[in-house]
Amino acid sequence: MSNVKSLPSAQDIALAKLSSQELSAVLESNGESQNINVVDKEGISHEVTIPSSALKLLIEVLTQLGQGNSVNITPIHAELTTQEAADMLNMSRPTLIKLLDSDQIPHFRKGNRRKVAFVDVISFKTNLDKQRLSALDELSALDQELGLGY
Repeated sequence: MSNVKSLPSAQDIALAKLSSQELSAVLESNGESQNINVVDKEGISHEVTIPSSALKLLIEVLTQLGQGNSVNITPIHAELTTQEAADMLNMSRPTLIKLLDSDQIPHFRKGNRRKVAFVDVISFKTNLDKQRLSALDELSALDQELGLGY
């Protein structure tokens, strides 16, 4: 898991924007892989074949950096600490612990530490977002019904 906790510099933002645009322009939309040339520090060009999915991910990372965002790449099978899971859900660690204790989010113990699977955190977040949108839809419909003008 790659954890970069700092925001990109202005120079990195500008370079990431340009790189993202250039890679997007040459990305072949069909095919499972794509050849790219990489020039090493001695000026020697190397042709590298990479999966199209990896190139698309690289473009997304560069796009996010180009917007001034830091990026964190987490493997799908990663085991998160309770603090990492709480951070992903934008909640306090004690609130997450309550969710774990009430079995709303599956977890397991490794030694004396609780661990949470990345996929379980994403699943909980997706369901929570759906519930929030549903509640907003209900409030909006109620506002319309009552003629509150929202």
